[in-house]
Amino acid sequence: MRFTLDALTADVPAGQIDEARRFYATRPAGRGPADLRELPAARNRRVASPPVDPPAVLELVGAGRSRVPVRILAPAVGPARGVHLDIPGGGFYLGSAPQRDVRNRALADALGVVVVCIDHRLAPEHPWPAAPDDCEAVALWLLDRSEERFGTSRLTIGGSSAGATLALVTLLRLRDRGGVGGFAGAALEFGTYDLSAQTPAGRTIADEYFLDAYLGHVDDRTTPDISPIYADLSGLPPTLIVIGRDDVLLDDNLAMAGRLAVAGNDVELRIYPESPHGFTGHPTALARTALTGVRTWLRGRLTER
Repeated sequence: MRFTLDALTADVPAGQIDEARRFYATRPAGRGPADLRELPAARNRRVASPPVDPPAVLELVGAGRSRVPVRILAPAVGPARGVHLDIPGGGFYLGSAPQRDVRNRALADALGVVVVCIDHRLAPEHPWPAAPDDCEAVALWLLDRSEERFGTSRLTIGGSSAGATLALVTLLRLRDRGGVGGFAGAALEFGTYDLSAQTPAGRTIADEYFLDAYLGHVDDRTTPDISPIYADLSGLPPTLIVIGRDDVLLDDNLAMAGRLAVAGNDVELRIYPESPHGFTGHPTALARTALTGVRTWLRGRLTER
């Protein structure tokens, strides 16, 4: 079998590619904090999401004794056709649910779904396994209460960057509990799947501070709950992987797509040209095209029976 990246790259209008190229040519390259001293300033630079209408409802939910803050955005019109569990990105140390309100309000209204966004604990104050514990608790709550609370048991899950990593880890935890069948699909945007620096893909981010913040106390970072590239990936729901061709994590996402497929899962990989890490959060037409594609894919998972 022979294939090239060109064959795997999404077909988007040339004008969108040109616009993205111009945008990134003038946009300073972003970087995360280099150490703990820079982290407070990085958190303070986070831009608050504009108000949305109807606004998000804040609640504490969870399974057992665990209680996790979430933001719930119901569709403005009509009953919900499903529930999407959204996990923010941010290197495990920066992300916050309120920053996702505009995107999640658009998703809720476009698909007629309830979006539940997790405000999980952040490193280094709360290192692994705090974040995946929070995500698992909310997922178990949805599996148990979604029909009663929202009138539907049709569930999907997704996230961006570290949020995509946590979404996949959550599915692995649920599968091992026997409960992954409640989720009809996973939309994973530019996740990081080897945090151990053992693979060539993992070594490209080996010097990033977020690894020490999240995993500084862990000796073996190849455990699948940290680096899901090492997991048994069988028995997972259909998965969409979205990644930019210029993303430092492209190799990691190619490897994950291949491993998911070899494990017998339904996986679709979409690579977008002229796009670095985090591109779906940038103000370009290409990003809007990618997000529309994610919504269309999720709609298909929510309506399949």
